[in-house]
Amino acid sequence: MSFHKLDDLGHKLEALEHALAILGADEATHMAVGGGEKRAEAMAALAGMYHTRATAPEISDWIAAAEAEALDDEQRAALTELRRQYTNLTCLPVEFVERQTTARMRCEQLWRDLRAKNNWAGFQPALEGVVALVREEAALRSDVLGLAPYDALMEQYDPGNRTADITPVFADLKAFLRGFVPEALAIQEARLRRHPLKPLSGTYAIDRQRELGLAMMVAVGFDLTHGSLSVSHHPFCGGVPSDVRITTRYKTSDFLSALMGVLHETGHALYEQNLPKAWSHWPLGKARGMAVHESQSLFVEKQIGRNPAFWHWALPVVEKHLGETWSLDDLLPHVHRVERGLIRVDADEVTYPLHVILRYELEQELVSGRLEVADLPEAWDAKMRDYLGLSTIDNPADGPMQDVHWPGAAFGYFPSYTLGAMMAAQQWAALVREHPSADDDLVKGNFAAINDWRRKKIWAQGSRWTTPDLLERATGEKLNAVYFVNHLKQRYGG
Repeated sequence: MSFHKLDDLGHKLEALEHALAILGADEATHMAVGGGEKRAEAMAALAGMYHTRATAPEISDWIAAAEAEALDDEQRAALTELRRQYTNLTCLPVEFVERQTTARMRCEQLWRDLRAKNNWAGFQPALEGVVALVREEAALRSDVLGLAPYDALMEQYDPGNRTADITPVFADLKAFLRGFVPEALAIQEARLRRHPLKPLSGTYAIDRQRELGLAMMVAVGFDLTHGSLSVSHHPFCGGVPSDVRITTRYKTSDFLSALMGVLHETGHALYEQNLPKAWSHWPLGKARGMAVHESQSLFVEKQIGRNPAFWHWALPVVEKHLGETWSLDDLLPHVHRVERGLIRVDADEVTYPLHVILRYELEQELVSGRLEVADLPEAWDAKMRDYLGLSTIDNPADGPMQDVHWPGAAFGYFPSYTLGAMMAAQQWAALVREHPSADDDLVKGNFAAINDWRRKKIWAQGSRWTTPDLLERATGEKLNAVYFVNHLKQRYGG
């Protein structure tokens, strides 16, 4: 039977995915510096094997034949998601992929060098080449998928998301934030006048921070028999569901930096560890896109980890591991710090969405051709001044050169970050409606009911539904900015 052929192929592809994921995680954590060249060769060879197998012409015939077989509902769902993935994998010619890969890698290499030198003039031609190829990719995908060009790019990161749905939601959020950011800053300033900020002691040994992180990971549900914690230059969650590798980075001057990184990556890891194991070798058993993944990491970091109820339980755990006593009133101003800044990755949860909306708007203009790369610094500066009251006109390194996404041709990715934050707030609101004692559970350090809800509504669903459908099934309604707005008002308003 053709379904069995596809099932067997899935096991072989899963093995290659496993090898690539573990090699990638090891490269970022434990690999010796001199191993880079051979590691790149090995991973390139495995990636080539994977792509060749995953795009083989006979797969199309097997899918068509399997669709005529007697299958149950779950098998049919698995077949539908496999067809979607196969179509997306095969709509770019090999010749184009090779051209784009070369341009992307060259642009990323230049970016690493020229961003440090604030050299936009040297970087601009390389980015122009990448944008030209992204426009070509968008057109190719648009023709095959029957979607608008930018929607066809977003489909690669969040199946089912469309600008027609996202743009009005982002417009509502932007309108709210432009007024709320100054309000939140004024409220914060008034609070700090009444209760000055207690500084961190700045003496946090890395081994003690690591033990604290591990204790928090286990408490919120991480399975240490199927995962681990390491150190890397930038925190990430990698590996495979049966062996999840999460990392953080430590500052001896600030324990919250690493701890919040650990909580964020643990959110990703919980999703991976609780995906449907029976379908792990099919696309159906994989995580449903970047926005859903971000919603799971931000749920743990923001909805739980920055929730005052959580800190009632967590403060004694901090004291046990770090030997430092904090009151809730002294620590929460650190946990809830709001500040206008140029850098997206350093932004707090109030200002962060404006960084993302800025990029979402600009990259649509770049893809459509309404904006050229040469005009990007001025366009970026205009939006930054409008949204956050800051200028980048003489500082492209902290403007359009600050992220690796565009040099790497990742257009359509940025919306996922803020969609994830909005989805996390909507999921928390739905959970609290069904389980009103959620905050009381956090005070006790009891995460069982919270995780049971998430497992049933999100984790166990894998890729059975599109991103919008998954959210609507979990929360009872489509994406709605009101939940994120209410979350920010409650936490940072008067």
